[in-house]
Amino acid sequence: MANIKSAKKRAKTNLKRNQKNVTRSSDIKSSSKKVEEAIKNNDLESAKKNLRKTESKVARAKGKGLFKKNTAIRKIKKLAKKVAKALKLSK
Repeated sequence: MANIKSAKKRAKTNLKRNQKNVTRSSDIKSSSKKVEEAIKNNDLESAKKNLRKTESKVARAKGKGLFKKNTAIRKIKKLAKKVAKALKLSK
C-alpha cells in the first residue's frame, strides 16, 4: 500500500475508475447481445432501437477513454452491418 497521500488518492481513484470501466464495458456487451438477439428473432424494430442505444453507449465510452476511436467505430459498424443485412433480407 502507498505511504504518500497523493499515491493513496491515486490508488483509490484508479479503483473507482476501473469499476466504472468494467460496468461500462459490460453494459455495452449486454446491449450488443440484445441487438444480435433481436436480429435472430426477426424483431427488426427492436434491433434498430437497441442499435441506437448501443451506438450511444459506445460513443460515450470512447469519449471517456474506454475505447480508442477506431475500436468504437468498428464495434458500431459491425452491428450496423448486421442490422442492415437483416433489414435487406426481410424485404
